[in-house]
Amino acid sequence: MTKGKTTKITKSIVDRLQPNQIVWDSEVKGFGVRRQTNAKKYVLKARIKGRQKWFTIGEHGSPWTVVNARKQAQRLLADIYAGKDLVALREAKRDQVLISDLCDRYLKDYAEIHKKPSSYNTDRKNIQNHVLPLIGNIPVQDVTREDIDRFKNDIRNGKTAAKNPDGKREYRGGAVVTGGPGVANRCLALVSKMFNLAERWNLRPDGSNPAHQVTRFKENKCERYLSTEEFERLGEILNRLKDTDQENPYAIAAIRLLIFTGARLGEILNLKWEHVDLEKEVLNLPDSKTGKKSIFLSPPAVEVLRNLPKLKNNPFVIVGGKEGKNLINLQKPWNRIRKLCGLEDVRIHDLRHSFASIAVASGMSLPVIGKLMGHKKSVTTERYAHLASGTLQTANKEIGKQLSDILSWQKT
Repeated sequence: MTKGKTTKITKSIVDRLQPNQIVWDSEVKGFGVRRQTNAKKYVLKARIKGRQKWFTIGEHGSPWTVVNARKQAQRLLADIYAGKDLVALREAKRDQVLISDLCDRYLKDYAEIHKKPSSYNTDRKNIQNHVLPLIGNIPVQDVTREDIDRFKNDIRNGKTAAKNPDGKREYRGGAVVTGGPGVANRCLALVSKMFNLAERWNLRPDGSNPAHQVTRFKENKCERYLSTEEFERLGEILNRLKDTDQENPYAIAAIRLLIFTGARLGEILNLKWEHVDLEKEVLNLPDSKTGKKSIFLSPPAVEVLRNLPKLKNNPFVIVGGKEGKNLINLQKPWNRIRKLCGLEDVRIHDLRHSFASIAVASGMSLPVIGKLMGHKKSVTTERYAHLASGTLQTANKEIGKQLSDILSWQKT
C-alpha cells in the first residue's frame, strides 16, 4: 500500500482511487479511504494506550458515503477520547444484527415474496437512499423512538436528498432523490413494518416497535379537478395531435384511456392485450395496486382500444420504443400536451381525480364510485365526498319540490 497523501476526502477523490492507494482526510485526523484491488474502504487510524490501532468503518457505497463515514470516524474518535475500549466494543458488536441486516432480510424474506415488483423497487430505493444512510449501522435492538423521530425529521429536511449513484432516471423514481414530508412518511411506514417483522423474527421484544406512536407529517395533498372547459381544451388538442406525427400515438391513446377509465397510470401502461375483453367491454387486470381488478369500458374507451394496432411479438397495448416492451413513462409527452392546453399545473394523476369528480357530479353514490375506481377502502373514496355537495343540493331541491306539490295537492 503506497503512502497516502492528505487532502479533504470527497466522492471524486474516492472515485479516482488507484489500487493500493490510500488517502488521509485533512478535516478529521486519522480518517482515510483506501483501495486494495477493487474494494474501497473507509478506515480510521488512532492511538489507544500508546499503540496504533486500525478500524475499518465500511466499504464505500451505501450506507458509507464520504459524509457518513467521516461522521462515524468522529464518533469513534469521541469514544476513544472518552476512554472506551473500542476493541472490546467491536468484538461485542460482531454478533449484533444491524438495521442494514434487517433491510436485507426484509427485502429477501418479505418484500420479494409479498409485494409487487413496482412496490418492491420503491422499498428498495427508499432503503438505499434514506434508511441505510441514516440508521443502517445501528443495531436493531438499540433503536429508540428518538432515533426514529430524528430519522423522519432528517428525511423531511432533505438530509438524504441527493442523486442516485447510477445517475439514471427510472420509472417510479428518478435520478434525483428528494426529501420532504411525503417521503418521510413513506419511509416511516416502511421502517415500522420492518420493526414489526423484527419482533416476529425474535430480533426485538414483542411490542417494542420504536416507530409506533411516532407522528406522521401533515401533507399538503393538492387534488386538481379539470373543469368542463378544460376538458374541452384537452380534447381539442388530443384530436388535433391524433391526425399528425407531432406526438407518439400510443402516448395519446394512453392519455385518452386514463381520461375515459379513471385507471391508474401503471394499470394502463402495463396493460396487455390478454387483459382486454372488448366483447364484454372490460379490462381484467390480474395484478393492479389493490389486487385483481376489473375496469369497465365506456364506448369512447372501447373505440380507443379498437383503433390501436396489435404489434407482433409485443403483448402490450401501449407500445414502447423497444421491441416487445411497453411505454414506461408518459411524463415528457404529457408535459408537451398540457403546455399546449394551458394546463401546466395538471398532473397525470389528476385525470383520475377528474374522472371521479365527473362521477360525483353525475349523481353516482360514493360506494359505486369506489368500485369504479378500484378503491380497496371506503375511506379512499370519501375524499370526493365534498364534491357531492352541489349534487346533494340539487337532489334536496327536487325532493322539496315534490313534497311541496304533494302537500299542495292534499290541501286542495
